[in-house]
Amino acid sequence: MMEGRDGFLCGVVEGFYGRPWSMEQRKVLFQWMQRWDLNTYLYGPKDDLKHRLLWREVYSAEEEAQLKTLIGEAESRGLRFVYALSPGQDIVFSSSCDLTLLKRKLRQVTDLGCHAFALLFDDIDHSMCQADTEAFSSFAHAQVTVANEIFRFLGEPPVFLFCPTEYCNSLCTPSVSKSPYLLTIGEDLLPGISIIWTGKKVISRELSADSLAEVETVLRRPPLVWDNLHANDYDSRRVFLGPFKGRPPGLRAHLRGLLLNPNCEFEANFIPLHTLGSWLQEGKEEKGDEEGYSVERALSVALQDWMKELSLPLHPGRQVRPTDLKPSLSSFKSKSSDSSDNQHEAQPKTSITSSQSSGALASDDIPADPVVEQDLKARENQVSSHEKTSKRGLGSGRAPLSEAQIRLLVGLYYLPHEHGPPAQSLLQDLTWLKTNCHRVSANDNGKKTPPQKAEEWRGRAGRFLAACDDVALLHSAMVNSINRAVLYDLYPYIWDLRNTLLVAKAFVCWLEGRMMSESSPLGSWKNCFHWCGASPGAELLGVEAEPWVFKGGLSGEVQMLLPVGTSSELFSHPPPLFPTCRLYNIRPFQQKDKMELYRMVHQLYQRGRGSQDATISHPDFIGDRCLGASLALCPEYSLVLEDELGVCGCAVGILDVRSFAKRCQATWLPAMRDKYPSRAHGANGHAATKEALLYFHEEQDYPDSLLYHFPSQLRLEALPELVDCSVSRSLLTALLTALKANGSQGVFCEVQPTDVLRMEFLTKLGFLEILRGEARPREGVVLGRLL
Repeated sequence: MMEGRDGFLCGVVEGFYGRPWSMEQRKVLFQWMQRWDLNTYLYGPKDDLKHRLLWREVYSAEEEAQLKTLIGEAESRGLRFVYALSPGQDIVFSSSCDLTLLKRKLRQVTDLGCHAFALLFDDIDHSMCQADTEAFSSFAHAQVTVANEIFRFLGEPPVFLFCPTEYCNSLCTPSVSKSPYLLTIGEDLLPGISIIWTGKKVISRELSADSLAEVETVLRRPPLVWDNLHANDYDSRRVFLGPFKGRPPGLRAHLRGLLLNPNCEFEANFIPLHTLGSWLQEGKEEKGDEEGYSVERALSVALQDWMKELSLPLHPGRQVRPTDLKPSLSSFKSKSSDSSDNQHEAQPKTSITSSQSSGALASDDIPADPVVEQDLKARENQVSSHEKTSKRGLGSGRAPLSEAQIRLLVGLYYLPHEHGPPAQSLLQDLTWLKTNCHRVSANDNGKKTPPQKAEEWRGRAGRFLAACDDVALLHSAMVNSINRAVLYDLYPYIWDLRNTLLVAKAFVCWLEGRMMSESSPLGSWKNCFHWCGASPGAELLGVEAEPWVFKGGLSGEVQMLLPVGTSSELFSHPPPLFPTCRLYNIRPFQQKDKMELYRMVHQLYQRGRGSQDATISHPDFIGDRCLGASLALCPEYSLVLEDELGVCGCAVGILDVRSFAKRCQATWLPAMRDKYPSRAHGANGHAATKEALLYFHEEQDYPDSLLYHFPSQLRLEALPELVDCSVSRSLLTALLTALKANGSQGVFCEVQPTDVLRMEFLTKLGFLEILRGEARPREGVVLGRLL
């Protein structure tokens, strides 16, 4: 299958930053490439230490054996294996010692059966050391001298690639045609060496023959495109599942080749590589661009094939799952909603360091986190035991995703410059709801919004909420997917989006629900929509901007459409290592929830205090003390967390503590003093009971210095049976969103000094200790954060 010296090189470059793929994943890659008639694989992972940082070091005997196996595997599939080395960070170009070490390293790889090579000088500083400045007339001259000598040393192999430091239009100084660096490279580099190019940008939205003509003229040869269209190593919240697009098949006649540098997550690359194969085949058939490669047709075929792939029972690392494994590993341990978020969590992208491995060749069969493999059987047993005792564990068995769900998944994570239809619809609806939310508000000028406009807003809101529910169901289906390899590669992304949409959905529900009820007589909703005038959402900066300008992808853009969107600490957190498929919902409080919330906080209080308050017999006391005033006087800032089994958490807020305290003194506290008289139990009453009952008979003042910066207050409660503690963070974020929307500049909460987990939880969300023992001694610590 390998093409001759003048053949078109098309395939994959493993050249991203982050953990390199495992040997098993590369073998699967070679199978895919053979199936789709791709012909070239370039080995150049940035975080293989012996590829870049420790490039002078030769491979150990074990690494040699693995690399030889990999080269042989590629050749057995008819693929050309290109070995790349990146010495540019610290090479001394004029040093005979460094040149000798470079030759030694490449000779070692040659002896293993490799016959195609690449020297990469990308992403390095243009400066030279003093010795190189004296030996060479320019930085380009130094690179060309070394590249030419290595090319000759290797016997002028048919495939020898060179990546310049100026590898795209935007990096050229002052321009492509006038760049002294590129002109020197094109003139002095031996003609048998192919030069790598990425297009107009590092990540080019489109490539065209016209845009490459100038490059070909300056380089004096057709470039080989290193295509970063699906690369995602620059943003830990983005992954690209969409088709190969924006490169007409006619480019083939103007290029030495095209290698796709794909997602870091191996399983995310099925559709990108499948459609690249379709693009290559259409170019071989020499059809016109309009008649040849159809993106939609190629995507449809790839989706059908990916469905078959997703039905395979695979472990992380591409191992076949034993059929007798337990059906769930998601919720091996109950966690408190206020527990530390970083227990058993993993970042979406992880780099290999010297403490883990000397290179990528030893990283075989590594799942989403190294802990997974060693703990897999133990965790499965723990989960099985947990699910027998907890109703809030993972409930259903493994199943493949449906075609509709796969299409939704691809549409949510499409391409760096383009959202798929589901993502476009989500953003359009949320933007429209934000812009037109005055339709369901009480206008200050007394004019009423026409009913049809209010109904249009509610209809659009209903569509947005339904789309959020679809994403939540997709998240649940992925957790239950039979293909665990895909789950562990893509779960961080769908989990992140699920949580962001949980907040967005709660906020839209909060707006709609409040506007449909009677206005508050105190006017706390007066300025509810002031934030809508100036859009803080992600700005569309034009097609020439690099994709990393749009931080966070779809999740980031939804986040930026919310009032607290600039507070990244509320949204960017690593996912739990063992996911749960439990469906959660956050919605505004309704009066029918009061009894259930009272029962929940009473249960939590008894768990935390043991039997010392057992003599408090009134079932409402804890609920009245913790939630009652907020639910009665400002229910518009009360949110409820629920799952399939019912209410499991709540967040209650007070927009203006000063005015709330006055109302409390006027109405709420007198009623509570009548309900719980301080002498109800007489002189012989339990000491703890009397102390608790005095709660309603004492003044609850806060210092002006606190309320000046933090005028709002909140309280968060959730059952410890919650498996995914991130939903507690979403619940709190939704309440902060509501408070911020109505003009709050800061919020505080009170925490027991012994509640270390709650303190850690709030600290991670940007809360800082403000007061200790000064505001309310019985609570102890006041934490606050600005909004």
